[in-house]
Amino acid sequence: MKKYTNTGSKDTRSGFGAGMTELGKKNENVVALCADLIGSLKLDEFIKNHPERFFQIGIAEANMIGIAAGLTIGGKIPFTGTFANFSTGRVYDQIRQSVAYSDKNVKICASHAGLTLGEDGATHQILEDIGLMKMLPGMTVINTCDYNQTKAATIAIADHHGPVYLRFGRPVVPNFTPEDAPFEIGKAVVLTEGSDVTIVATGHLVWEALVAAEQLEEKGIHAEVINIHTIKPLDEEAILKSLNKSKCIVTAEEHNIIGGLGESVSRLLAQESPMPQEFVAVKDSFGESGTPEQLMQKYQLNHQAIMQAVERVMKRK
Repeated sequence: MKKYTNTGSKDTRSGFGAGMTELGKKNENVVALCADLIGSLKLDEFIKNHPERFFQIGIAEANMIGIAAGLTIGGKIPFTGTFANFSTGRVYDQIRQSVAYSDKNVKICASHAGLTLGEDGATHQILEDIGLMKMLPGMTVINTCDYNQTKAATIAIADHHGPVYLRFGRPVVPNFTPEDAPFEIGKAVVLTEGSDVTIVATGHLVWEALVAAEQLEEKGIHAEVINIHTIKPLDEEAILKSLNKSKCIVTAEEHNIIGGLGESVSRLLAQESPMPQEFVAVKDSFGESGTPEQLMQKYQLNHQAIMQAVERVMKRK
């Protein structure tokens, strides 16, 4: 089994900041808007180099989305930045009407997503955002797994015409994808090959899936781990190809069990190839205050939970 090494843990929001710095140099149409969270979104370097292409909107997220939609009319490529809760739930009407329905080229970039926001608690730990955004026609939904992939995705979405939701996080997590790996929207990445079970994971759960696969290998179970960085459009071909071998699947995500990656996979199975599926996700509840590690343990979003799900699903083959 292919082994992956943590080359140095970093927060994925810093990958976004690094991507914006690169975009500032290579694409003069890229502009950034922020809702009073410059430091949290790691936009300092972009602002330092291109102050004329930055707009501080303040704590007025709905206004930020409206301004971003307007900027596209003049050919600009606006990247909006705030916490995931404010990027989606607070401004859903503006995104639906002014961005998605109008097919505006706005990149909605959301930090501090999921339970791993940690001590800020349930009011900020949005676990419904992927569901909200994937239901909007024409919206591309991306959830990256580490620093390198977040940087690559940030750069890639500037060349994609149409609205994008890019989700990343606050905590320091393993950085394991190659620095020079290409990012192709809508194309899953097979990280390890196996024929006993398919594990599709997104975001912070990708590393946990790799840890689970390594421990399962020691038990004689060969898992195929697929990094689903793009939840919409979903790489259905990659999932079905893997299922032709394994005949069962586990989905893993830092999101509500309702509305996320798992349900997208369920729809695919129902339409194309019904097979056993187990879910690793938050079981339809809000979060609470705690460290990221404590919360991932309590809400069973880790490699142990993935291994248990694998054991359950393999019994159902």
